[in-house]
Amino acid sequence: MSSEPGPTITTDVLGEPWLAETIDLAADFEGEVVATLVSRSAAAPTDRAVLHVHGFSDYFFQTEYAEWWIDRGHDMYALDLRKYGRSLRDHQSGTYVADLSAYFEELDAAWERITKRDGHTRVIIAAHSTGGLIVPLWAEARRPEGLEGVLLNSPWLDLQGPAWMRSRPANLALAQAGKRAPMRELTRDVSGFYARGLHKDHDGEWEFNLDWKPLGSFPVRFGWLAAIRAGHAQLQAGLDVDCPVLVLSSDRSSAPKAMGEDVFTTDIVLDVRQIRRWATAIGRHVTYVAVPGAIHDVVLSRRPARDRVYDEIARWLGAYVD
Repeated sequence: MSSEPGPTITTDVLGEPWLAETIDLAADFEGEVVATLVSRSAAAPTDRAVLHVHGFSDYFFQTEYAEWWIDRGHDMYALDLRKYGRSLRDHQSGTYVADLSAYFEELDAAWERITKRDGHTRVIIAAHSTGGLIVPLWAEARRPEGLEGVLLNSPWLDLQGPAWMRSRPANLALAQAGKRAPMRELTRDVSGFYARGLHKDHDGEWEFNLDWKPLGSFPVRFGWLAAIRAGHAQLQAGLDVDCPVLVLSSDRSSAPKAMGEDVFTTDIVLDVRQIRRWATAIGRHVTYVAVPGAIHDVVLSRRPARDRVYDEIARWLGAYVD
């Protein structure tokens, strides 16, 4: 990994030895757009790397997870997508895009830096939730040389909720609303239990920026959700990601009405039955593991579920990647 700072590379908010590189992207209807590539090198030079892509209402802060990879000889990179986390600017509507392929620009730029500039020839992409939808679409479209594996942590592969929300009439209505009023916000009830169960100042054990990952989430807009549903349809029609894929999730979902044990031992964001159903649509070689006691971001689960997650990743690496 290149350690020589350029004009857009600085010490990251995580502190040394983490670096943050601002990537300038094409402007959109709101103006300037950037992404941010966060990085940290392993102790010894290596041609192996991991690129992490976050989910919705999220950004990269999972340093324990990163250190697990670093300790195993991988340089670690993480991409804060446009309008998220380190890349969010005051003039922007946080998280909004009208087409998931917009993210291909920063994924392409990150891949070029990791491989051509920094010399990594063996790369794993790890993605969480919404990132777990975006990354397979990108991998199918680009088929990048050197992609050794894709690790998906609770990928968002279908719309949770009642069946009528996934019906053809509902999808058509959403697509039309996305065109007519793309920036209109959907009314929804967000309990905040998930983020409260994670943050150390509430009921969790992790430290993160509540402006970048708020307790109440970011707004969901019609145009953005229509783009998500288009991505779901493309994936469910069948992709051909041609490297080993590992899909991890909790073994159970729940919808708690109050803070309690389910918040800390189940996925309260997505329906894991949908993850299980659609995982094999990603490619020709998919391993799926349901981890008892895991939460939505499985690497932030309590122990011993978190230890089981790392064991499953190590097993997959040994069997299919290394």
